[in-house]
Amino acid sequence: MKIRLKTRGELFIISAPSGSGKSTLIKLLLEQVENLEYSISYTTREPRKGEINGKDYFFVSEKEFKKMIENNEFIEYAKVFDKFYYGTSKKQVYSRIKQGKDVIMDIDVQGAYQIMKKKELDFTSIFIIPPSIEELRKRLISRGRDSIEEIEKRLNTARNELKYLRHFDYVVVNDILEEALSSLKSIIFSERHRVKRLVDTENIYKHFAEE
Repeated sequence: MKIRLKTRGELFIISAPSGSGKSTLIKLLLEQVENLEYSISYTTREPRKGEINGKDYFFVSEKEFKKMIENNEFIEYAKVFDKFYYGTSKKQVYSRIKQGKDVIMDIDVQGAYQIMKKKELDFTSIFIIPPSIEELRKRLISRGRDSIEEIEKRLNTARNELKYLRHFDYVVVNDILEEALSSLKSIIFSERHRVKRLVDTENIYKHFAEE
């Protein structure tokens, strides 16, 4: 009888400066990679056009969010651009990993660094970066979502966020979308074959001993 490996789930933390194409890459990963689920964050901002509560984010009031902070319900949380809170539910992530699911957490650099400092979880961290600041500026302008002043603020934030690069496990440059997607897939598939993820090493030994 052929052996079947049983592994625990893995948490993949993916961060990037705003406008780097992170959301597009994550969407494609979820469509193309099996046994990979998205960790839906909580936020206090209003839904954008087309966003659905419980699918894109859990949209809550600031009062509700702060109550969740008091109850220690978040793995991480942050106030982004001094405007809105974003946070990741412990219960949601822990339950999926326990079931053997791989989970993608899409969070800003502040949130990622919080998790790294706490060292409460095993995870694989990936930093997606644009090929240049000028290219990032072009992408932010093409979105048509922010004023020039807001774009410059985001670019300055990006420069500061890049200082955290050395804390991440992997870096992917999103210049050509297909190549960046291929790199992300390779990271996920490689991590799935790590021996530390096995939960039944004793059964593996027995399997070969009995043959």
